[in-house]
Amino acid sequence: MKKLKARRLRMIIFTLVGALAGLAYYYFVGCSSGSCAIVSNPISSMAYMGFIGWLVSGAFGAGCQGKCNM
Repeated sequence: MKKLKARRLRMIIFTLVGALAGLAYYYFVGCSSGSCAIVSNPISSMAYMGFIGWLVSGAFGAGCQGKCNM
C-alpha cells in the first residue's frame, strides 16, 4: 500500500513538473506566428509536457526485481 501511494505521488509530481515546464517553454520560447501546433497555446503546451512528464515517471520505478516472466 505504501509503494502504491509513493508511485502515485511520483506520477503526480512528474506530471505537474512537466506541465510547469510546458508553461515555461510557452512563455520563454513560444510561437509568435501561431502556426505551431503545440506551443502556440499555453494549455496545449502544458498538457503535452504534462503527458511527457507522466510517461517519464514510469521510467523511474523499481521494476519487477527478478519476477518478470518474459
